[in-house]
Amino acid sequence: MPVLLSETDVVHELASIPGWLRVSGEIVRTLSFPSYMAGINFVGELARIAEEANHHPDIHIGWRKVTLRLSTHSKGGLTELDFAVARKIDRIVV
Repeated sequence: MPVLLSETDVVHELASIPGWLRVSGEIVRTLSFPSYMAGINFVGELARIAEEANHHPDIHIGWRKVTLRLSTHSKGGLTELDFAVARKIDRIVV
């Protein structure tokens, strides 16, 4: 079971994932795509990662933009799991 990260750990982890911002108790990233369908295809790939990790971001799909929000809801904040999934997501960003 994941444990909440300390403030120091959160700051350290954020430094390792450029493009992600801390917003309250979540990490957030907005990605831009050349078309709506490119964003939708990205979300399909992301869904496989989320299922494999059993950790699912909140996803907002807009026109050529996808916003992702990660936190460990059961813990009420950020855990290593959030940052591990963010790093996996970053590997598929085109």
